[in-house]
Amino acid sequence: MATYLYKLGRFAFRRRHFVALLWVALLTLAGVGAASAPPAGNSSFSIPGTEAQRAFDLLEQRFPGMSADGATARVVFKAPEGQKMTDAGNKAAVEKTVKELGSGSEVASVADPYTGKAVSRDGTIAYASVKYNVSGMELEDSSRDALKESAGHARDAGLTVEIGGDALTTAPETGSSEVIGIAIAAVVLVITFGSLIAAGLPLLTAIIGVGIGVSAITALATPLDLGSTTSTLATMIGLAVGIDYALFIVSRYRAELAEGRDREEAAGRAVGTAGSAVVFAGLTVVIALVGLSVVNIPMLTKMGVAAAGTVAIAVLIALTMIPALLGYAGRTVKPAGEKSKLLGGGRAAKKAGRPNMGTRWASFVVRRPVTVLLLGVVGLGAAAVPAASLELGLPDDGSQPVSTTQRRAYDLLSDGFGPGFNGPLMVVVDAKGSADKKAAFAKVGDEIKGLKDVVTVTPPAPNKAGDTAIITVVPKSQPSSATTEDLVHAIRGKSPSIASATDAKLLVTGATAMNIDVSQKLNDALLPYLALVVGLAFLLLIVVFRSILVPLKAALGFLLSVLAALGAVVAVFQWGWLSGLMNVEQTGPVMSMMPIFMVGVVFGLAMDYEVFLVTRMREAYVHGENPGQAVVTGFRYSARVVTAAAVIMIAVFSGFIGSSEAMIKMIGFGLAIAVFFDAFIVRMAVVPAVLALLGRRAWWLPAWLDRALPNVDVEGEGLRTDSDPDGDRELVSA
Repeated sequence: MATYLYKLGRFAFRRRHFVALLWVALLTLAGVGAASAPPAGNSSFSIPGTEAQRAFDLLEQRFPGMSADGATARVVFKAPEGQKMTDAGNKAAVEKTVKELGSGSEVASVADPYTGKAVSRDGTIAYASVKYNVSGMELEDSSRDALKESAGHARDAGLTVEIGGDALTTAPETGSSEVIGIAIAAVVLVITFGSLIAAGLPLLTAIIGVGIGVSAITALATPLDLGSTTSTLATMIGLAVGIDYALFIVSRYRAELAEGRDREEAAGRAVGTAGSAVVFAGLTVVIALVGLSVVNIPMLTKMGVAAAGTVAIAVLIALTMIPALLGYAGRTVKPAGEKSKLLGGGRAAKKAGRPNMGTRWASFVVRRPVTVLLLGVVGLGAAAVPAASLELGLPDDGSQPVSTTQRRAYDLLSDGFGPGFNGPLMVVVDAKGSADKKAAFAKVGDEIKGLKDVVTVTPPAPNKAGDTAIITVVPKSQPSSATTEDLVHAIRGKSPSIASATDAKLLVTGATAMNIDVSQKLNDALLPYLALVVGLAFLLLIVVFRSILVPLKAALGFLLSVLAALGAVVAVFQWGWLSGLMNVEQTGPVMSMMPIFMVGVVFGLAMDYEVFLVTRMREAYVHGENPGQAVVTGFRYSARVVTAAAVIMIAVFSGFIGSSEAMIKMIGFGLAIAVFFDAFIVRMAVVPAVLALLGRRAWWLPAWLDRALPNVDVEGEGLRTDSDPDGDRELVSA
């Protein structure tokens, strides 16, 4: 592989005009496609294999036109102090608002509070339910504006009015902190390279790669049913790995220049060595992201595949566009150790001197491996302790900041009707095979009324055919509580006895039940997903490092990083530690998909640093150095650039903490802290300590397996033994 990539790097360097034009053409094509594509709607959210989804599918068949998955809004009214919603003036204002709400073209129905018994017992709070024909993300802006305008008219009449539900759902905003993250990345690159030109190359190529990836996602959003949030993960991951991959190749290029090679040769060798590591690091990330499809949640699958495509683009750009741009940059990119005139006065590299920080640190670890290993493992173990209290759930309006109208509507409904009112359960009774359908409906209602934690059970609402009915159940507890989850399981537990007595089927659905099913599905998929992703990557790393223990150590170190990162997420978002600093206004359960999401993404990113750092160590080892010295050599050449890459990735992920969306904020924080733990504790401390303790055993591989594995030559051994570089030059030209 190293020889092939070497030739590719030299070709891209020499034919830089062609390569640059090709990528610019791809960016333009993707941009034109994105600009001409219709706006992305909300990806159809379905959870195959769950009871909640089967109930929704049944409602689509038996209640045509009901729009079971359509957007909903609850316009909540509160009377002025000392008044009631039943007072004539307040009632007139509400009825006028209800009439306005029903005039929208996308509105399916509006329930009047006074005819639908939607007034609290004390008469101070009432609500009107609005049902739309389309989902929240597909609503036209005009419908949202009409909803807000109608609420404004009621406020003008003296009422307190707030709006809840998913009708106000909009694409999340990341805020200015994302730009700050990119700015920090730029500063780190300038410090690392000592040159504005060299620092600008990784940023430029990463932005181009993300631009192509996100534009392609936008262009394909409608035919592939991609939601507007699909590109968020692609942007986050693509930007981080795009900068890192380019950083490693530019750093190796400067190191090759420092050894006296001409620029074309240096570009070829940089792509042949660091580029090989980039390919395998990118493959681990792609495996982890595409592997999300085993969860069988279409939305998660699409997010993973889209992000994986952006990572693949980042790898291709690093292998081709970086050497092409290095050709354009010429002498403005200095050899390692030299600074530009602007930043360092043009001083030359030092010929000899004090060992760099990476060398000194690695030498210390090699001398004290047990101490470093114990400190690293104990520290990560302490950070992981909060993970034992992990509670999972999906965000609802109760997790919104108190400054939002959705949260204020949620609180008003809780005050007026009880905390469970915000998470009603929809019980669907399929009595098509029952001899006495009305009796079956009544039987279900009576059974549910006898359960604990039930406040209200509405009368059955049958369809036109009379063979299916909907019963709404209001729990006592809030939607995200364990008590409500127990109630859902208790209702479903009645299904066998109902079927035995009436031949009717009972299904529980609704937003609350759907959240419970999603959480369970994600929990059930975690271990199979972990086995698949870690197993495939383990095999890949055996090929890369030609070792059994090194990939095993890499996988165990990753588990430490993930557990510690989950502990930090629990501490901040569930316990509320440092919540003010992170602008977390409402603590609560951790998002259900967070564990499996972090396992996938963090594993891929963790293997990036493993490949880049340990490849240099193996390169030194196979060239004759003893195991301890190989560890030091690997750090001498890689510690600085791996540190810079980690800081850049942390900065990019931290930028998403400023998002207005709780899910994006949590993902940004979780990935940033996971990269910190993995890069600076696991890879920089635990890994060298373990390798120092293992010695030559770290690189042991059974002879039969050594013969069976393909030789991918990540270390570039073939380049060192090549005595005819001119021959390669002619071959590439052909």
